[in-house]
Amino acid sequence: MDLVLLHALPFDGSMWDRQRDLLPVTSHAPTLYDLGNTLPEWATAVLQGVRSDRLIVVGNSIGGSCALEMAALAPERIAALVLIGTKAGHKPDPSLHATALSTLSGQGMEAAWNIYWAPLFSTSSSPELLVHAMRLATAIDARRIARGVTAFHTRPGREMLVPTLRCPIVCVSGEHDVAPGLLTTQAQANSAKDGRLVVVPDCGHYVPLEQPGKMNAILRSLVHELMSPPGSVRGVAS
Repeated sequence: MDLVLLHALPFDGSMWDRQRDLLPVTSHAPTLYDLGNTLPEWATAVLQGVRSDRLIVVGNSIGGSCALEMAALAPERIAALVLIGTKAGHKPDPSLHATALSTLSGQGMEAAWNIYWAPLFSTSSSPELLVHAMRLATAIDARRIARGVTAFHTRPGREMLVPTLRCPIVCVSGEHDVAPGLLTTQAQANSAKDGRLVVVPDCGHYVPLEQPGKMNAILRSLVHELMSPPGSVRGVAS
């Protein structure tokens, strides 16, 4: 069994540094922007790059959307999904898409960070965390982030996929997350055959960065459950 960690916008695989090598399974934290122009292309490349036939796929925001694409392409390989701040449904917003691209090309990453991504952190986040997160984001070329923005805004809607999947689907929401927010995340968990909702206190959209200890506990519990003999008590709090 392997653990696949899929990053959020506007970060790369380094956002998972507190989760790498956490568990007694092999972990992968690819950077997605160079794997293609669409989420299905990203998902295909990730599946091809991981040999294991049993995957726990963890995704934050666009990473969760990529995780759903992996499940659509190869449901038999997915042992569990952990969807953090992820909305399976999609309603295109061409105006927001165009404005975000214009901001990135005309004003650069720092301006886009302040407009689109910094507000997704909890207001209780420390200044040190926000500075660290901004450094991670602004180290990435704006053109690569723009490719991610386009992949996000052109992604397929997968709300009809969630109820068909037989694996556990752990839907994680920061208490203060506004994108997609607690109500949407609860409804998504309820729609799954084995859906679980986990709410992380004092947290916004980016649980792995804002509350790494809580994120690690969620992953440890799930891996323990999946590696335990059949009939053992379910481990992930809901």
